[in-house]
Amino acid sequence: MSAGAGAGVGAGGRALTPEEVRAVVAAVVAGLPTRPAAGPDVETGHGEEPRGPVPLADVAVGADHAGYRLKERIRDELAGHGFSVHDCGTGGTEAVDYPDFAHAVARLVSGGGCRWGIVVDGAGIGSCMVANKVPGVRAATCWDVSSARNSREHNHANVLVLGAGFIGEALALEIVQTWLSTPWGGERHARRVERITEIERRYLAGARR
Repeated sequence: MSAGAGAGVGAGGRALTPEEVRAVVAAVVAGLPTRPAAGPDVETGHGEEPRGPVPLADVAVGADHAGYRLKERIRDELAGHGFSVHDCGTGGTEAVDYPDFAHAVARLVSGGGCRWGIVVDGAGIGSCMVANKVPGVRAATCWDVSSARNSREHNHANVLVLGAGFIGEALALEIVQTWLSTPWGGERHARRVERITEIERRYLAGARR
């Protein structure tokens, strides 16, 4: 998840200094909570319902046994680049049920405990279905950087779902980088995303009757 090499060009054709280049890269992920001087933190869980207040984190991550190793790699990569991460589990390769971990991540995003969520399972399909059952969540399964970019820019996705059985680690990390760095497009897309929310509210209202 490197920022890339090469010098940029500023106003008047002046080459940007390394510090200015880093500032431009940082602006891509602007809006994230300010990190403490001690550096990134990683909180771990086990796919359980959070008990009590959950500390605000940038990204919640979770996986079943099929996605465990890739989830660990993504978590460490994010923490190494200054993101605060809440790890919802699982903690190993023993067989578990993916709905528990997808729900744990989606619930944190829906409740405002985390800005984004990333879930990894074997195919990236079941966990996406689970996450989208949680009100306020717009989960997207992404197979490449184009779908990652589209899901953020057009659909305002707030949970990324990956299938560890179908994509390699290098591609997965590239998808994560693209997804987190792509801003929401708004404008003409906002009306369509609002329609998604309206449909969701319609069924929630019916369930309360």
